[in-house]
Amino acid sequence: MNRELAMPVALPTGSINAYISAAYQLPMLTTREEHDLAVRLRDHNDLEAARIMVMSHLRFVIRIARGYSGYGLALPDLIQEGTVGLMKAVRRFDPDMGVRLVSFAVHWIKSEIHEFVLRNWRIVKVATTKAQRKLFFNLRSAKKRLGWFSQEEVEGVAKDLGVKPEVVLEMESRLAGQDMAFDLQESSDEEHPVAPASFLPDMRMEPATQLEHADSTSHEQKLLYTALDDLDERSKAILQARWLSDKKATLHELADHYNVSAERIRQIEKSAMNKIKAQLVA
Repeated sequence: MNRELAMPVALPTGSINAYISAAYQLPMLTTREEHDLAVRLRDHNDLEAARIMVMSHLRFVIRIARGYSGYGLALPDLIQEGTVGLMKAVRRFDPDMGVRLVSFAVHWIKSEIHEFVLRNWRIVKVATTKAQRKLFFNLRSAKKRLGWFSQEEVEGVAKDLGVKPEVVLEMESRLAGQDMAFDLQESSDEEHPVAPASFLPDMRMEPATQLEHADSTSHEQKLLYTALDDLDERSKAILQARWLSDKKATLHELADHYNVSAERIRQIEKSAMNKIKAQLVA
């Protein structure tokens, strides 16, 4: 089949512009070709037929994905999610329904892109229910035409979408809000002069907190000294020389002192550290 041979195995991935250009150069399928490929996929699970159907419709995915560029998300990511929707549509497409694949697939493509936008547009989800999702996308489109809403416009949008006016106002406030880092860097920006984390009380100097910290430190020290006392003299001396003295000894210095290899000193040190850790977490 000549048209199958004209369909490349893959498209370039190094550049989004090269990918889009290559996608628009792929041949379109006729109604008969599309039907025959869909029958091959449905009746024989022909994955090559599925690949050809997906490749020939990538231009529609790109066209739809570009319509969501106003959400501040990367176009390659939108195209990727739309392609997932296209593949799902190809798998579920019934050639005997009498409609073209593009008419059936557009709903699957938009559904995947919608889910991606809602997951990634903001840190905090702005729409969780089906009604809120519908309102989210329709309200953004309406705001582009109307700008700030008057009460009359709010009621009009609510009536068109079948929701209460207060739901429209709540979604409008969510759309108008901006994400802010919890712990901002020091800045003289007048718009956000104080990080949200700055409103939390500092409990470090509270007497109860200091007492708890001192008690915890004292307890850990007692456990450490008890664990050290349980070691043999050589292991204890090696740990003290390696970690507890002001001038820390090297493995080679200790190896010369005990007349063993540096690797043996490392093994003794590791074994002693494991014993101490086991007692501290017991």
